[in-house]
Amino acid sequence: MCLIKRHSALLLAHLEQPNDAPRAWIGAFLGKTVVSKLVTTTSKPALAPALRQRWARLSPWPGGKWLFSKLLGIAVPYTGALGAQIDTLAPGHCVVILRERRRVRNHLNSVHAIALSNLLEASTGLAVLNGMPDDARGILVALETRYLKKARGTLRAECRCEIPRENTECEYCITGEVRDASGDIVATATAHWLIGPQG
Repeated sequence: MCLIKRHSALLLAHLEQPNDAPRAWIGAFLGKTVVSKLVTTTSKPALAPALRQRWARLSPWPGGKWLFSKLLGIAVPYTGALGAQIDTLAPGHCVVILRERRRVRNHLNSVHAIALSNLLEASTGLAVLNGMPDDARGILVALETRYLKKARGTLRAECRCEIPRENTECEYCITGEVRDASGDIVATATAHWLIGPQG
């Protein structure tokens, strides 16, 4: 716990700069005292640029990817229940790591099918949201998952996709895959994301 507090203090010191949008996000996680000291604006930033800013600020730090993943889990509780960690995040590319443990297993002693779907939804969603125009929004409208092998051990979900820069409403089919430690594909998914103007 002491290590977490030390890293949190370092991250907060790094974030103390004028016009810093991620302050409220981190402050809300670390406590009300931090929020009252750091929040300078109450306007909610657009999702895509806020996601990019927060990742850029946190990921280089020791424990930063872990903290980003925990904060994402607070913002999206169902996805956070997986306990997965974001390993790579760039526009149109995301890697999410999930360690097998009891709470994500099924009765066959492997990772549950819905946990795999959740992992694929997270990886496709983060790749899409991180790559879409700043003034756009993305909504998952369908997810088709195929299970190819029992999933055991540490799993790696990856998505690479091209997202058009125009902000016109359109549905995009994005694919993702989950591999086990031996490199075998255990599941694939096609996610249908509706991307368009906010509002």
